[in-house]
Amino acid sequence: MSAPKPPARRTARITTPDGVGIAAEAFGAETGPGMVFIHGFSQSSLCWSRQTASPLLADLQMVTYDFRGHGASDKPEDPARYKGAELWAGEVDAVVHAFGLERPVLVGWSYAGRIIGDYVATFGTKGISGIVFVDAVTANERRFYGSCNRLMRQMCSPDVAENITATRAFLRRCFANPVPQPLFELLFGVNMLVPHHIRAALFDRVADYDALNRTLDVPVLVVQGALDEVVAPAMAEHITEIVPNARLDLFEGVGHAPFLEAPERFNAALATFVREVTGKA
Repeated sequence: MSAPKPPARRTARITTPDGVGIAAEAFGAETGPGMVFIHGFSQSSLCWSRQTASPLLADLQMVTYDFRGHGASDKPEDPARYKGAELWAGEVDAVVHAFGLERPVLVGWSYAGRIIGDYVATFGTKGISGIVFVDAVTANERRFYGSCNRLMRQMCSPDVAENITATRAFLRRCFANPVPQPLFELLFGVNMLVPHHIRAALFDRVADYDALNRTLDVPVLVVQGALDEVVAPAMAEHITEIVPNARLDLFEGVGHAPFLEAPERFNAALATFVREVTGKA
């Protein structure tokens, strides 16, 4: 039996309301239930490769993009271009409309918990069917974080040697288990595409979405690696506690990136959730 064909790939260059050029791609079906994948701090859309190539998700619409300052997207120099909630919200909205998605599920990893919060604060939930928080950040209390904050601050250093050393160490701490060297090199490479001053502009942005999360009226799945050293499981437990009817899926033996360390389990859970919330089960 021949192997299943990978999902079709379509690319786009999208302009945000404030004029930032965003690199985006769509995979899988061109109609039907959709997802928008939002990557984390200093990463890129390439981190979702084990989802966009998955036959489990091939009949769904999958859209990935490099958010501002990252990957192949524009990198504005002004720190103010990374601060306003309306800027991040407008970026997500532009991606959704560029691909004609109807009420997609937003899937956000780590820093993207902020971006999803910005979107909902600006546009509400009428334009989405659900949310998947993946080891996501939505609050600032110290107990919600792991032991990597010092490394992340060093990743903002203009000293190139310090920056590289910290980035390599941080990336290793994102995983509880060894990852293939080509994958590590890919993730490290896209990390180093992000200038230090842009990392700094993102790093000091406050996450304060508790009040908003208490009002969420769409289905929410909270995915968390039990061995995450970047964002503590306490964050996921907190989100699950305050979001009405949220469900926690804890991945034992996994670190900060369940979608890379346990992709088959993650993809199956994601496919089930998307089909349930869009009525396509």
